[in-house]
Amino acid sequence: MSDTEKRDLPPEAIRALAEAEERRKAARPLDMPKEYGGRDGPEPVRYGDYEKKGIAVDF
Repeated sequence: MSDTEKRDLPPEAIRALAEAEERRKAARPLDMPKEYGGRDGPEPVRYGDYEKKGIAVDF
């Protein structure tokens, strides 16, 4: 976000953006164990449902 865009925001929004940036910098990557024999590609439950071969099943 550029300085001109930040000036158009209220002070609360600027403070919230700064806090969010600090949290992103402090966050550690997830330490997930290696999965053996699992599916290739993205995590199948990433949207709250299970997807296999293009068919989504809600839990």
